Amino acid sequence: MAHEKWLVGGRRLAVGCCVAAVVAGASGTAHAAGNLPPRQPLVQDLQTGTKPCATGDDTAYVAQSPKLSAVLSDPDGTQVSGEFEVGWTDTAGAEQHRTYTTTAKASGSPFSVQLPSDIPSDTVVSWRVRANDGKATSPWSSEGDSGSLCAFVYDDVNPEKATITSPEYPEDVFWVDGVGVYGHFTMDSPSDDVVAYTYGFIGGPYGTVRPERPGGAVTIPYLPLDSSPQTLTVRAIDRAGRSSGQSLYRFYVKSGRAPVAQWKLADAAGATSAAAETGTDARAGSGVTFGGAAPEGTGLTTTAHLDGGDQAFLTPNAPAVNTGGTFAVGAWVRPERTDRDMAVASQGANGSRGLALGLRAGDARPVWSFTVGGQEISGGVPETGEWAHVLGLYDAETGLAQLYVNGHETGTKTRATPAATTDAFRIGQGPGVSAWQGEIGDVRAYDRVVVPGEVTELARHTPRLLGHWSLETASDGVSPEQGGGAPLKLGSGATIHRGPDGSCIPDLDPDCPDVSYALVGDGHLQLDGETAYAATEQPVVDTGGSFTIGAVVRLADSEPAHPMTVLSQAGEHTDAFKVRYEPAQHAWQLVMPVADEEGAAQTVVSQIEAADGGEGQGHRLAVVYDDATDTIKLYLDGYTNAGATAAFPNGLHSSGPLQVGRGHTADGWGEYLHGDVDEVQAYAGALRDEDIIGLGHGTDPCLC
Repeated sequence: MAHEKWLVGGRRLAVGCCVAAVVAGASGTAHAAGNLPPRQPLVQDLQTGTKPCATGDDTAYVAQSPKLSAVLSDPDGTQVSGEFEVGWTDTAGAEQHRTYTTTAKASGSPFSVQLPSDIPSDTVVSWRVRANDGKATSPWSSEGDSGSLCAFVYDDVNPEKATITSPEYPEDVFWVDGVGVYGHFTMDSPSDDVVAYTYGFIGGPYGTVRPERPGGAVTIPYLPLDSSPQTLTVRAIDRAGRSSGQSLYRFYVKSGRAPVAQWKLADAAGATSAAAETGTDARAGSGVTFGGAAPEGTGLTTTAHLDGGDQAFLTPNAPAVNTGGTFAVGAWVRPERTDRDMAVASQGANGSRGLALGLRAGDARPVWSFTVGGQEISGGVPETGEWAHVLGLYDAETGLAQLYVNGHETGTKTRATPAATTDAFRIGQGPGVSAWQGEIGDVRAYDRVVVPGEVTELARHTPRLLGHWSLETASDGVSPEQGGGAPLKLGSGATIHRGPDGSCIPDLDPDCPDVSYALVGDGHLQLDGETAYAATEQPVVDTGGSFTIGAVVRLADSEPAHPMTVLSQAGEHTDAFKVRYEPAQHAWQLVMPVADEEGAAQTVVSQIEAADGGEGQGHRLAVVYDDATDTIKLYLDGYTNAGATAAFPNGLHSSGPLQVGRGHTADGWGEYLHGDVDEVQAYAGALRDEDIIGLGHGTDPCLC
């Protein structure tokens, strides 16, 4: 068989060659009269392993001897076989070639050959294919203007491990700044054929990055979200897909830096400036009065009231942040009005592209607003007389600005390009808007990213325990509150069941009474489902604001005949909230009307659960209304779900006492509970998911 040269390029690699001679007829192949030769294989139908046919700079690199494949066809529709030819130049400069012929299959089928393991490594191997119908052969896939050789290099060596370096977070150094401060990690393998690096931090992120050229280094950013030991793992991947061993890089992230400026605004009445926790004291205009109300559960004692006039501002007479870099500004605020644009804080009021945080009246409804470099992010709904925590963040690493309201991101991250400004930071004033009217407290400015977990804590109201009724005992029809607060008065038919006192064991002493255990602790409340209930004399939770209330409940019936209310607290005309079991739906429900009116529309959330039938340890129910996020949740045994959560913009203030075991109906009191109730707990404020887990176990959860 005669041969012609194949010329295939390959850096520092031998070049493959060889090809079978073809006897050309009018169609380029020899064929019998009346028989059309098979079609020339198309380059797009050829593959080296899983990679397309390519040559030159696009030569395929493979980690093992590949399978060569092609789609072959014949215009006559007859069966064809495939003839594959493989060639290369060995280390002595001699041309080597091999041919492989497949069995015949139907026209249009895929054909393949698996190359043996002795194919040389680090050598450019070329191949081509043609079809044979038994009478004629097609042109080689490499022939003609539309043809092309395929080439590959078998790489049998893994790349070397990557080295990892970081200027911000040097390896094994205790402890390094810090949460909210980006680190940059450079990965570089000594191998010159590395085309990608896979990486992962503990808890994420994970990803793959590619250098600009094979063998090049690559640098990735990383934003620490918590203070902890951290490990970065990296593997280098070469052109053949081979992986290096794993490189480990350990570093230690300390807590986030304190604000560069902070004013609690809790100064004494009559003060003319606000003392700085960090930074410079802020001079107060005459429209500022100290000693204002503070948001409950935040640690603030007082705030500053601003009257909305020209002198309603505070300023340190200097910038608080570098608006040319990463920064964040936040505060607790309570507007007295929402019908005009008002400023919470600003820097860059003289036309420079700085920052402005505030409230915008809006066309349809008011919104919170954060403007950076002329770009605005808005979201959330300010309410007159309601506290909110607002924080605007600009991340210079990503170029994105974002807004948080009450610890939750709102609006849409927006790309912005603020400019550095030397203008003074101002509290309560901003460019082109009115001064703030209302309270402002705990203003903070940062020179780093404030990460989501930190924002959540900044905006947190720590709930306050209002009452815990363990229902262990009753005296003169009254069961005490654990802290000496308002007791629960037991109505007709309500009793306290006491579990065994431990003085004897029924299995050993036939005279020992067989007494069932209490749901929690030594006793629980028993209700007869007809007239029995327990109630306080006054309201317990302020249902117009955030609250949490929970109880342990066990139903006496397996198929209750009617809805039964566990907890309720009434307004003037209806219950502001009601927790009940609805047998028609086999579900626990939280029912909250949208208005204190008979027949008002109700928001109902529920969790499916079969009735107890007097068996088991009952269920731990909890209700959370979060006024800051305008949501209600019903928890069952410590957990909630999508069907047990709903939006609820405005809680109703209720004037009635807390009721255990009954609720309002169209005919007056009704929906009496037949079953047992224990561990009633009530809080001012919204407990978090992790706090709810602790409810109903006989102790108060740690609200750390």
